[in-house]
Amino acid sequence: MAEPARLDAPGDAPSPLDALPRIAARRAPAPADFAAIVAAETPVVLKGLFDDWVALAAGRASPGRLIAYLAGMDRGVPVPVMEAPARAGGRFAYRADMREFTFTRRHAPLREALARIEALTGREGAPTAAIQMLPLAEAMPDFAVQNPMPLLPAGTGPKLWLGGAVKTQTHNDRDHNLACLIAGGRRFLLFPPEQVANLYVGPLDNPPPLSLVDPEAPDYERFPRFRKAMAAARVALLEPGDALFLPRYWWHHVTSRDPFNAMVNYWWGGSDAPYDAFLAALLALKDLPPGARTYWRAMVETHVFGDPGTSAGHIPEGLRGALGAMRPDERAVLRRRLAAAFQT
Repeated sequence: MAEPARLDAPGDAPSPLDALPRIAARRAPAPADFAAIVAAETPVVLKGLFDDWVALAAGRASPGRLIAYLAGMDRGVPVPVMEAPARAGGRFAYRADMREFTFTRRHAPLREALARIEALTGREGAPTAAIQMLPLAEAMPDFAVQNPMPLLPAGTGPKLWLGGAVKTQTHNDRDHNLACLIAGGRRFLLFPPEQVANLYVGPLDNPPPLSLVDPEAPDYERFPRFRKAMAAARVALLEPGDALFLPRYWWHHVTSRDPFNAMVNYWWGGSDAPYDAFLAALLALKDLPPGARTYWRAMVETHVFGDPGTSAGHIPEGLRGALGAMRPDERAVLRRRLAAAFQT
């Protein structure tokens, strides 16, 4: 397989997104220092974190070398493949009606999927195909042995993202994300979690919720608040060997800057409980009359997001109940009460 040309090669018009403020970069941290990075909940690019990976050496050599390396670890597990027609321009996003996506999903044998991606790479007018979110612990258990990531909690398995020039629409994750680039270049356009109102996110019941705005060609007449999101945006331009720590809930739009790209990522530290609570709030609070909405907004701001010392400091500690630091048995009682309430 010939080495494909970079999509933003010299002579191409540079993207305005590349000129946005950059995410800070630093050398690979020790485990204790990485814990502090995670606790800070700020994106950071990490250099030299996985220089000894066999997969990185293969990816730096050529797309064909990496494909052969991965195919050699095939255990016969079907892999998830997403494919978008040529007219989509590589965008994995909603269709106009927001009921369907611009891409199809299927499962295929690993070698078949790799061969199709290789055949389509760099071909003008071709569809865009990609292996997405492949759990390597199941499909290629030897991968984690040959390409270890000691910074993360035990049991945090790698996932593979490999394919053509994909543009993944702005979305976020409920987990922390460590994205390790092993082939090609990728641009991560990042928005802080609080920008959700300015991103024009699509339906929650067609996950993952995606922004409707194309940040490479934003329609400011249709999406005027997106200007505020762009004012808060940051960018990370990754090359093979770079890793990006992306805290949970940060919105990100990901563009493959080469016709062939490969990345391994790790998700950890998330929980479905906050999202479940959010859905419960939509069910219980959203349609209340104005006075009740004002009351419950104040209750949540005071007792959920406010300072506990201010909101409950006047109550003796042993009497604070759910307003204080709950014991495991108190949490269990509250869970049973909530379960009973939402069964009616």
